[in-house]
Amino acid sequence: MRFDNRRQAGQELAVRLLEWAGSGDLTGALVLALPRGGVPVGAEVARALHVPLDVLTVRKIGVPGSPEVGIGALVDEDPPLFDTGHMAALHLDEHTFGPTVERERTELRRREDAYREGRPAPHAHGRSVLLVDDGLATGMTARAAVRHVLRQDPVRLVLAVPVGDPDVVEGLREEGADVVCLHQPQALMSVGQWYDDFAQVSDQEVLEALRELHPAT
Repeated sequence: MRFDNRRQAGQELAVRLLEWAGSGDLTGALVLALPRGGVPVGAEVARALHVPLDVLTVRKIGVPGSPEVGIGALVDEDPPLFDTGHMAALHLDEHTFGPTVERERTELRRREDAYREGRPAPHAHGRSVLLVDDGLATGMTARAAVRHVLRQDPVRLVLAVPVGDPDVVEGLREEGADVVCLHQPQALMSVGQWYDDFAQVSDQEVLEALRELHPAT
């Protein structure tokens, strides 16, 4: 299974979510997409389910020399989450990442301010939340996001993605989230290999989706 682009993946994901949850189970849910790549996917889910879209801004902390490989993640003002096993294997510790964490925290705050446009951050307490991204490779950003949302005591948390590594999917279920994943290829090397068009999503695309699908405040 390959996807044409994130929009088509989101449409297919929405169909699966409706089949999985059953009629009415997602009424009043909130879609929280992980920007930027998760937003086009989450926008299609929000449209299909007729629920609001918002974002949960998360930043990946990459391996030195291979920044595309996630070894940690940041969300909101939470302490950084690291893959300690991976760090130990590379003979690294958290102090190694001090400058990287500060740089990513600065970018996280910039994006959060830009995407919010003065709106308050959403809160998951007492709500069903659909956390949406475009895929799971290492799963570090999703893990940080899941833990952050669960601390807010939602009624239900569903992590929904078009494609994901099966071991990562199982690990996130163990975190306490329901996980809906359309395709779980063995030895997933990168999320982008499962999309024909995996162009970078811009801040403007995120803003346009939020302006269309976020309820007026």
